[in-house]
Amino acid sequence: MSNTVADKLAKKTRRKAPAKQVRLKLVYVDFWSAVKFSFFISLCLAIVSVVATVLIYTVLVSTGVLSDLDQLLMDIVGGDDSLMSLIGFPQVFGFAVVVGILNIIVGTALGAIASLIYNLLVRMLGGFQLGFTSN
Repeated sequence: MSNTVADKLAKKTRRKAPAKQVRLKLVYVDFWSAVKFSFFISLCLAIVSVVATVLIYTVLVSTGVLSDLDQLLMDIVGGDDSLMSLIGFPQVFGFAVVVGILNIIVGTALGAIASLIYNLLVRMLGGFQLGFTSN
């Protein structure tokens, strides 16, 4: 155990400066910022859902699960109506795109409504108190 000057300086440099804490209140959410943010998030989720739907459909078709299900339903019903004529790739892709567009519209509207409700509630309740530190 050596108590040299270099060891003492090394110990001093390892100490961190005390972090400052700041407490702020969130008392207003800008309406257009909330709308833009919710639109962007909804757009990303819609793209992910369309891609995931296409990938799942492709996997189900390539593994033969849908053709086995189609054959099973044709055996049960006893008709010549094929399930694959109803759920082909164009129908699945079109349905996924329509659902994605509806999700974009609903997600953007919910973001706008949430910002309006928050701004109304802040007037009565005072908002959120947040703590920040400088590290």
